Amino acid sequence: MTDTRPTHVTPGLQAVAPGLPGRPWISQDWLDVVFVHWRVDVSAVAPLLPAGTRPDTMALDGTDDGVTTWVGLIAFRFEDTRFPPLGALGRTGSIGDFVEVNVRVYTVDEQGQHGVVFLSLDAGKLLPTLGARVATGLPYWWADAESRSGDGRVGYAMRRHGTHLRSMLDVRIGEALDEPGPLETFLTARWGMHVHRAGRTRFWPNEHDAWPLHRASVVSLRDDLVGAAGLPFGLTELEPDSVLYSPGVTTRFGRGR
Repeated sequence: MTDTRPTHVTPGLQAVAPGLPGRPWISQDWLDVVFVHWRVDVSAVAPLLPAGTRPDTMALDGTDDGVTTWVGLIAFRFEDTRFPPLGALGRTGSIGDFVEVNVRVYTVDEQGQHGVVFLSLDAGKLLPTLGARVATGLPYWWADAESRSGDGRVGYAMRRHGTHLRSMLDVRIGEALDEPGPLETFLTARWGMHVHRAGRTRFWPNEHDAWPLHRASVVSLRDDLVGAAGLPFGLTELEPDSVLYSPGVTTRFGRGR
């Protein structure tokens, strides 16, 4: 049974990655990243988490109130996916370039490792979708997905194949943050993901440079993915509690442990 007790954020959650414990097995550029977040009670998230993890908590003011966790709707472009152990043969070319929209929540495990759990990931190309499902066990779905940018705005639109589920998001990019505050660090500086597979929960570490972040505001938003993932219906009809944008980073993943 999932532990529903609230956890406390430790001072060790930092904006800079601690570094991978081994050689990266995959590297990707994440570009034009939009982070849209809502606050929710831990009781809305705890039943959805894998064994050995529980909701990570932080209040809107950046302090830990023990009862508030977060739901994220994240949209971005993948580019230049490569597998470093394979050298030049590990570059995927345009096959690895696509748009992704994911729903994620925030976790901490019994070892104190802070991470994310992906409740769904919709990707705009079939082969990467199938490959990611097989390699990681993550709940990837194939979707029609596209992005657009210009005039200080970034937009994403997707529809999951075989369903009526859609997500459409348009944001206006605001001022750059000289330094992220505690809440921005909590929401974006996540150096691993918790993945349940074959009866076990594993932590897959990642690293990248500190996020270059901007404030952002929602121009328009319509989303079915958050509710479909088991979170409160109507959540995405509320005004988000945090909207951020980043031009992007190069991310490297280690193997799960």
